[in-house]
Amino acid sequence: MRNAVFSILVENSTGVLSRVAGLFTRRGYNIESITAGHLLDEGLTRITIATSGDDAVLEQIQKQLAKLIDVKEIKELPPDSSVNRELMLIKVRCDAATRKDILSIVDIFRANIIDAGPESMIIEITGEQDKLHAFIELLKDFKIEEIARTGITALERGTSILK
Repeated sequence: MRNAVFSILVENSTGVLSRVAGLFTRRGYNIESITAGHLLDEGLTRITIATSGDDAVLEQIQKQLAKLIDVKEIKELPPDSSVNRELMLIKVRCDAATRKDILSIVDIFRANIIDAGPESMIIEITGEQDKLHAFIELLKDFKIEEIARTGITALERGTSILK
């Protein structure tokens, strides 16, 4: 079993995200993360899906997605030739005694303090999933109140583009 990230160019039409996600549901495939956003061309949307499976399952996912009427192009983004990022907001309980330790961790990971109050702070961090997991691990010694994550978004390196 291996992880895969698919970049899918679709027509920006009502229900397209539901149809793409529904394909996974009907076939019993797991979506580990899904993101979608408009492109410069307002009529198109890029959907990025992270999933996993053996080679046969991943090939089947790609073929089934290509059959959807709204899908213009689909491409698996190899990890060694693409850039993957995720955004995470994390609320941590803190007081005067722990604030300095948390700020040290924030600096090491080049994260940003988005909001700070007397009893908590919200931290923004972006990067690959491994970086975000390592950040969470270091903050586990403190009281993590909430986490919100965007899911992976990715682009292939070089001049290759989805059209």
